[in-house]
Amino acid sequence: MGGICPCGVRVNAFAEGVNVKFDGVGNIRGNLTYLANVCITTLNTSTLSLLFEDTETPDSFSFIFTANEITDVKCKREGKNCVIKVRGTGLIGMTEYPFKAVFRDQVATANNDLVQSFVIKGFFNQDGTVPVKQGSVVALGCQC
Repeated sequence: MGGICPCGVRVNAFAEGVNVKFDGVGNIRGNLTYLANVCITTLNTSTLSLLFEDTETPDSFSFIFTANEITDVKCKREGKNCVIKVRGTGLIGMTEYPFKAVFRDQVATANNDLVQSFVIKGFFNQDGTVPVKQGSVVALGCQC
């Protein structure tokens, strides 16, 4: 994504042993891998995906979600940190779901970056903030 991005995010993050919620099922524990390369000026070529690996009932609830359309990106500076909200639709298998993801790029003095929320409407909710390795969420621009 050449050039300067006024608002976007790059994510390459992993979290182990996270309690998540599935609609109609309840809580399941597993590992999450988040990948994103999103810029407001190039939404048509932006990418975002989420891999959930079910470690509680191996493979019963594992899935890969891949955004097929990113419709909105908002960036908000909060002190030295940046919060990036990404919305759109994506696929799990052949089924399309709307999603909203909120990433927080924390200053380098913080221990972690955060995935504040990741909701796949009608399917999945990560059920709260998930801390990820510092530097695995990189805000692009973060101009209000």
